[in-house]
Amino acid sequence: MTLIELIGGIIMALFFFIPIIIILAIASIKIINQYERGVKFTLGKYSGIMEPGLNILIPVIQTYKKLDIRIKTVDIPKQEVMTKDNVPVRVNAVVYFEVKDPKKAVLNIQDYVYAVAQYSQTALRDIIGNKSLDEVLSNRDQIASEIELVVDKETDPWGLNVTGIKMQDVELPENLKRTMAKQAEAERERRGVIIKAQGEVEASNNLA
Repeated sequence: MTLIELIGGIIMALFFFIPIIIILAIASIKIINQYERGVKFTLGKYSGIMEPGLNILIPVIQTYKKLDIRIKTVDIPKQEVMTKDNVPVRVNAVVYFEVKDPKKAVLNIQDYVYAVAQYSQTALRDIIGNKSLDEVLSNRDQIASEIELVVDKETDPWGLNVTGIKMQDVELPENLKRTMAKQAEAERERRGVIIKAQGEVEASNNLA
């Protein structure tokens, strides 16, 4: 092989390998945004957390799972729950949570959003089931805090932090709504009679 042939072979090899090297180099560069974290795996094993900014992975050897660590919301759909005094109510709520440990959120649970929703529904049914109707109607914030504590504790092994739960609607049965409306109307009428009577007494005292 002559020198010219050797040089030609080297040039051909460079033309073949340089694009591959460039493609691999580009594929190895990963950008993690400020509100994200990356869970890195090397040959299938956990090997670290990728912080915001430029990160380099070894193509084929290393892979990663990207997570959004901003606060997320999960809607608890309206469901019927029986209170302690056997009154059926329909309740819905919103759960606010965030990923505080990306490693646990990837390794310990397959779908943490779905799991949070399921745990929240169960906790809501259990806690409201131990409350009377009056407590449910007058202590929404307290009940929401109790649900939050339960869900936060149960989801802690998954690297999650429940930041809040808000009960939105408490819907009563129609017959109970009508009964309560009649009671409220009767109370208003009673107060009206009392106020009128007091006014008449005051008027008669003024004339005396």
